[in-house]
Order: sequence, then structure tokens, then C-alpha cells
Amino acid sequence: MTNDQFKPPRLRVGEGHDMHRTIAGRPLIIGGVHLTDADFGLDGHSDADVLLHAVIDALLGATGQGDIGEWFPNTSEEWKNADSAKLLDAVLQSVLKGGWRIINLDCTIHAERPRMASWKPRIRIRLAELLNLPPDVVNVKAKSGENIGPVGRGESISADVVVLIMNETD
Repeated sequence: MTNDQFKPPRLRVGEGHDMHRTIAGRPLIIGGVHLTDADFGLDGHSDADVLLHAVIDALLGATGQGDIGEWFPNTSEEWKNADSAKLLDAVLQSVLKGGWRIINLDCTIHAERPRMASWKPRIRIRLAELLNLPPDVVNVKAKSGENIGPVGRGESISADVVVLIMNETD
């Protein structure tokens, strides 16, 4: 089969990962939600929303559009302190323009603190809103670091995301 005969599959999977150091003096924003019980935030060029950054990379990976650093370089003043929800919207519009639709999203937040159990429902609903999805196709899990490594010592928070998309065009 030659490349011009290849018909891309209608389903694709994307994977995203992000990690940011914890830092005093910034709000902690995860999944577009301000976690008010944290006395720290995350260090980054934008608002450092580790979960939205992982979602962005998962969507870009699934659609073959590179990665977040290519779209929103941390060397650009344009993206300094940017709201990651706006970055996600720009990527989502490109995904939709390409004829893709999100089937489901599975997310894992790795954080020693704050404890995420009470925040997961709000984060799930906010992700669904940002992606224009029903909440039942968005899943948010949380894992502690069990006092191991930078997450376990509270030095960082990371997130992993897997997304399944389907192409609506023939």
C-alpha cells in the first residue's frame, strides 16, 4: 500500500503529560479550577495549569499537531501568565476544525497536597465545560506520591491524560 492509498483510521489516541514545581505566592490552578485550600501554586510561564497542559498535549498528539511548547513557547511574552483555558480553547478549535470529536478523556493528577478528593468533581465538571463534553465522558483520578520523589515530597505536581478522538469526516 502506498501513502496515497492509506486511509487514516477514524479513531486516534493521544497521551499528554506535564509537571510543574510548586512555588509560594501563586494561586494553584488545576483543570481550570482555583484550589483555594493550597498555600502555594505552580511555577511556569503561563498560569502553570498542569492538567490543562497535559490535556493540550494529548489533543495535539492525537491529531498529529506537535506539542504545547511548539504552539505556546515559554520564551514568548505573548504567553506570559496566560490563562491555560484560553490555550486549550485555541487547540480545541483546531482539533474540531480538522473534523475530530473527543470521545472520552481520562486524567490522573499526581499530588501529595492538597488532597484532591474534594476537588475532583469540580475539576471534572470544569474540564467538561471547557471541552464542551458531557461530564460522564471525562474522568479525573488523583494519586499521592506516597512521600517518594518530587511529587511525594510536595516539590511538584504532575498530570497524565489519555484522550480518544474520532474523525467525523470521510
